[in-house]
Amino acid sequence: MQLYGMRISGNCWKAAQILRLTGHEFDWIETDGNSGATRTPEFLKINPIGKVPALVMDDRIVLVESNAILLHFAEGSSWLPPPGLARTKVHEWLFFEQYCHEPSIAVARNIVTWRREAHLHPERLAECSRRGAQALDVMERRLKDNAWLVGEAPTIADLALFAYTHRADEGGFELAQWPSVHAWIARVAALPGISTLPRPEEAA
Repeated sequence: MQLYGMRISGNCWKAAQILRLTGHEFDWIETDGNSGATRTPEFLKINPIGKVPALVMDDRIVLVESNAILLHFAEGSSWLPPPGLARTKVHEWLFFEQYCHEPSIAVARNIVTWRREAHLHPERLAECSRRGAQALDVMERRLKDNAWLVGEAPTIADLALFAYTHRADEGGFELAQWPSVHAWIARVAALPGISTLPRPEEAA
């Protein structure tokens, strides 16, 4: 399989992480969306949406959308509960991540740390800060009395939210304000096989 992704992207991290955790081999093809690599005619033939991750499987079927990739490869593993309420709760967190969390926390991180354009987008970053804090508040309430987002063991809900939460400080979020989230980050990071997103000095 071939995974087109950007090394600093949390969405791409999710795809690579679930493949590794479930024992699937793949070739990584670095594809920098910030430099326009996802808008070339060649890449758009792979994913017309024009973004990463994009996974070309052995049968040449292409899977896109990070949480769809999580769901597909977690099927039958401990990372995804069987059909029922617990699985529905996993889906709840996956939708929350893409609609309430990622658009603020990931966007702020990209603008501030990777594109270094904070001075160009003060109003957008202010809105990201407000909405991102709301999302972290939701996680804090859940994690105050629970080790994991769903049930008694880690699931892909934890992987999905860990992706950008553990680097939220790069977007200006002081994670010490959310102590239960901060402790949860440490728990996820300590799980066997879990990697982390590179810091700027590591990606140079």
